[in-house]
Amino acid sequence: MMPPDIEDPGQLLAYLRTCRIIPAREVPRFSVLHGGVSNRTVLVVRPGGEEWVAKQALEKLRVKDDWFSRPERIVTEAAGMEALARIAPPGSITRLIHLDRKDFILIMQAVPRPHENWKSMLLAGRLVDDHFEQFARLLASIHAGGATPEMARQFADRSIFESLRLEPYYAKAAERVPRAAGFLRALIEETRTRQVTLVHGDFSPKNVLVHQQRLVLLDHEVIHFGDPAFDSGFAMAHLLSKANHVEGRRQDFARAAAAFWQVYRTAGGLAQEQHSVRHALGCLLARVHGRSPLEYLTREERARQSASVVGMMERPPLTMHALIGHFEKELS
Repeated sequence: MMPPDIEDPGQLLAYLRTCRIIPAREVPRFSVLHGGVSNRTVLVVRPGGEEWVAKQALEKLRVKDDWFSRPERIVTEAAGMEALARIAPPGSITRLIHLDRKDFILIMQAVPRPHENWKSMLLAGRLVDDHFEQFARLLASIHAGGATPEMARQFADRSIFESLRLEPYYAKAAERVPRAAGFLRALIEETRTRQVTLVHGDFSPKNVLVHQQRLVLLDHEVIHFGDPAFDSGFAMAHLLSKANHVEGRRQDFARAAAAFWQVYRTAGGLAQEQHSVRHALGCLLARVHGRSPLEYLTREERARQSASVVGMMERPPLTMHALIGHFEKELS
């Protein structure tokens, strides 16, 4: 029997009733949530006002390239939600309501309204210092709290990280930018050998909602036990890419990126600085030449980011401060 398509209202309603997640006569309202490439995602609004988000993992991702990943990652995401709720700041992780291991469907509590997507706020040039500090403390709490034998056993499977990050980001960028291939292939091997703590794998402003000035982290399907420098580099690449794009706030983004790194370190983050610098460079290039390029960068911005990063890969900066300063100078 084919799994239901949760973006079809009739199929989702039948599913919720058949699984006894809602009463037989209840009729919620459904709204498809667009923007993600790896899942079907639907907002479920119940008659009493309670709101849920239903997610269904896709095997073929919604991008131009052929990009596949096992839909069983939804099970990993559910486990990640429960693990992160124990170690992250209170209120920063949504509550799991339902997990279907057969049809790869997850239902979680929705973030209360009103809320805003942090990525959208940043692209509009709305930078709030405390948001960057919260972002850093949240990452530090994940890394500090995730360095346990229990986490190592529970999240030992790194295959989803391989299929959603190392191959489509670093390996694909290495294939498309021969001058960077040596750096990126070495980075892949370094990352595979480091198993230090819990790694979110998708720690970016896109996956953060802001409710009452507090950050809530979403989308945990790439979570695994590995190298924390991937998370810090991944996050830094997103902040610097926005510095590239939002020209009028370029210095403010550079300052905020530096504050993010400083707060992360003082809050007990485990990522080593030189490793984080290397991942930041890898992700900056991958978001131009990998399978999932940043949609907001113009052709000129992509070329500028690529040239700056490839140059730095030949002699990587030793500190995050040096990386930020060099990148800002190149943009100017």
